[in-house]
Amino acid sequence: MFICLIALLYSVAKTNELMTSEPMTLPKVILASKSPRRQELLKLMNIDFRIVLKEVDESYPEGLTPIEIALHIAEKKCHAFDEMVEDEAVVTADTIVSIDDQILGKPESPEHAIAMLQTLSGRKHQVITGVCILYNHQYNLFYDVSDVLFRILTDEEIIYYVNKYEPLDKAGSYGIQEWIGLIGIERIDGSYTNVVGLPTEKLYQQLLKLK
Repeated sequence: MFICLIALLYSVAKTNELMTSEPMTLPKVILASKSPRRQELLKLMNIDFRIVLKEVDESYPEGLTPIEIALHIAEKKCHAFDEMVEDEAVVTADTIVSIDDQILGKPESPEHAIAMLQTLSGRKHQVITGVCILYNHQYNLFYDVSDVLFRILTDEEIIYYVNKYEPLDKAGSYGIQEWIGLIGIERIDGSYTNVVGLPTEKLYQQLLKLK
């Protein structure tokens, strides 16, 4: 009886300890992105971060695959921070939309955005996010790919979305968390947060490895 009581008290104490303990400690992060979507994702992950922006040439060599392009640009963004960080981890990312190996970047005009969405309508495309983490002058590159299927969108739906939401800052001319995603996307194979702009599960696992 006494042994059972001791075991019960130990179990209760252990449970209380687990309930009050913090998640595994992650390094402080510099997020080199002006994307409000990436910033919100890090907040939801309870990551201690600050935002630092630098202008970076996002051009890339010809002949790269979509995955190689995303990783190339993410790494270029990180290189701009190599001389200024000490105990923080710099996180950079680049998200691209690809259909039939054609890259759909950010639209140059509302008309361009409409044309992009017409291309995506009724078809499956890939959303690829390349991520680079700079920590202690070491570069850690990884990526994620999600397949996204739009139902057939009407021209009226596309024009309404472009006029109301002005998706000129978004690769592929859409935000999955916005109206067009809610009414138009039939299926996602892969990470939802990757389509938003940052594969959070993979990012968390990589940050854990730094401590």
